[in-house]
Amino acid sequence: MTAPTTAPSAYPPAVDELLRDALELSYELGGVPSRNQLMKRFRIGAPKATLLREALTDVATPRPGTAPVLGETPAPPVTVPDPAPVILPVESAPELTEDEMPPPREVSPLLSPAGHPGTEITADPTPPVAETAPAAPVTRKRPVTWPVLLLCLPAFVAIWGGWVEMGRLTGFGEVALLPGIADQVVLDTAITLPIGVETYAAYALYVWLSGMVSGAALRFARASAIGSLIIGALGQVAYHLMASWGWESAPWPVTAVVACIPVAVLGMGAALAHLMHHEN
Repeated sequence: MTAPTTAPSAYPPAVDELLRDALELSYELGGVPSRNQLMKRFRIGAPKATLLREALTDVATPRPGTAPVLGETPAPPVTVPDPAPVILPVESAPELTEDEMPPPREVSPLLSPAGHPGTEITADPTPPVAETAPAAPVTRKRPVTWPVLLLCLPAFVAIWGGWVEMGRLTGFGEVALLPGIADQVVLDTAITLPIGVETYAAYALYVWLSGMVSGAALRFARASAIGSLIIGALGQVAYHLMASWGWESAPWPVTAVVACIPVAVLGMGAALAHLMHHEN
């Protein structure tokens, strides 16, 4: 039988309270335990362990049928009632110092409402979340774009005609694409102006507003779209002024600017494509 270990508390137990458990320990060991054994088992200090050992020496007797505990000479079995508690003066119980204080008691697991150990009560810190049905997808109707195309058609015709006539006034005209090979293949280069300027302006405007790019590609698309629209507007203004004045050819500054437009469109288109590819 193993003697129960007294749990530490804020008020250390008195010697008379520990005497019964000390007797059980002496039966277990077959003799009076030492002071260190008493200190370790009952978690008490050295002074109280000394007092407990002295009281144990006075009252300890062997159990019936076992060898004597405290003497070398065997004694006849005697039925001994429960030992009377040893009452010591209060002032004789020394107080423990900080070094002799027993370690703090370990917290035992929670007990169930019935008080049975081993049945731990665990509380879920997070309350259960009620499952909600997934929201139904929202179906959005696609915007109607054909009215925009209808509005753009007359503008496209006016812009096309203005750039073609601007090309005629600035030296754009019919050229043989394959001289000496297919002389009959002739192209009027005046159509390159509306195709190049206005097509690039519309595409750069789409890239800018569609949100498909960011960073340098977005900034370049915005700047080049605005610049192309301004050049297209200035070209239309210049042509209508020269046509209203009856000019048969454009002055050289206008001719120089218009001649550079195809090269500028080629460079802006290549730069925009490179930046878009780099972003992706």
